[in-house]
Amino acid sequence: MYTRSMRPSLLDRLYPPTCILCGAPGAEGRDLCPGCHEELPWNRHACARCALPFDGPVPPGALCGPCRKAPPPFDGCVAPLRYELQVPALVTSAKFRGKLNAARLLGQILAAALESASWDLPDALVPVPLHPKRLRARGYNQALEIARILGDDLGLPLETSLCQRVTATPPQAGLDERERHRNIRGAFAVRGPLAGARIAIVDDVVTTASTVIELSRVLRRAGAGSLLVLTVSRTP
Repeated sequence: MYTRSMRPSLLDRLYPPTCILCGAPGAEGRDLCPGCHEELPWNRHACARCALPFDGPVPPGALCGPCRKAPPPFDGCVAPLRYELQVPALVTSAKFRGKLNAARLLGQILAAALESASWDLPDALVPVPLHPKRLRARGYNQALEIARILGDDLGLPLETSLCQRVTATPPQAGLDERERHRNIRGAFAVRGPLAGARIAIVDDVVTTASTVIELSRVLRRAGAGSLLVLTVSRTP
């Protein structure tokens, strides 16, 4: 399915897209060739609530064990890729190496996935915020850059000041699930009532879902109506 950013443009003709993964000519306005597109680890069989990958086909609407036991505070999750094979390198390039072409590609993949999903489009996109100290150190927020592409492709408003990270928590990497939930508790604050707004939280990868669960809690308390998580990839 084509999105607005995938239509040919003068820029595409002057500077043809080139596959990030293999260097071959890109296709459909993306820096990704058809062969590498097919080889990506697509998350085709996943939990209907949190998009946790399953090992094989499951009935429609199937939930993973954690979602059956304690449903998360968000209503659903769109995660087109599994966080394996080529995907960690793409995410790392967008997250730590300043390669905005990787962030653009990830945003395009996520936009196409949302267009083909059964969810209604949200009223606003909320990228997972970084604490100001982390933002100054890194120089940019990869979730925000992905959300920019998503918003441009689908004509969705981007809310960059609605939610703030008020606690400079240690990185989640290296922590187990319980430690991640404890580490992120109280890290976010939301400005003003949301009055039933349909909100989509945007991130690059969901692992234990602790970050998006905590952010969903504060958005719910602020009055969000429906909450959808939009993440490029989900850890198996």
